[in-house]
Amino acid sequence: MRIVGGNNKGRKFEPPKFFKARPTTDFAKEALFNLISNKIDLEGKSALDLFAGTGSISYEFLSRGCSFIRCVDISNKYLMYIKNTANLISPEKEIIHTTKSDVFKFLPKHELNYDIIFADPPYNLINLEDLADLIYENSTLKEKSIIIIEHSKNTNFSTHPRFVDKRSYGSVNFSFFE
Repeated sequence: MRIVGGNNKGRKFEPPKFFKARPTTDFAKEALFNLISNKIDLEGKSALDLFAGTGSISYEFLSRGCSFIRCVDISNKYLMYIKNTANLISPEKEIIHTTKSDVFKFLPKHELNYDIIFADPPYNLINLEDLADLIYENSTLKEKSIIIIEHSKNTNFSTHPRFVDKRSYGSVNFSFFE
């Protein structure tokens, strides 16, 4: 795996073999961040990475100048890997912060004062369709936040009132909400 853009473009990282996470493909990441960069300048912005897994998306946020990134995942092993990799990428500043939590318990209890929120839940997650609602129910959500949920082709968010766009890159789909 590699960082596809920004100051650390081309930097490679290899998650341990025990990881069961399904990282976003480089092709899909590159397309996603091209779309994001047309909507928002990430320099100095804050990002929330839900179901962080390998941290691949967080490293892209870091590489593009985000000043604060919160990674949420239920696995201590994944979070330790993210923290160690972030320290290798940016040893001078602690920009990536990790939180061990079930995302569905985290969202109602924590401030969501982020410029961009990205979620890459397991594609077979039973209550995946509830995720956007749970984010929007949080009263601390920034008014102009961009929310992106990665999902399979079997999930359809198009009827959600905040849904604005969907992009597909092979088996990877991104739904955008504003």
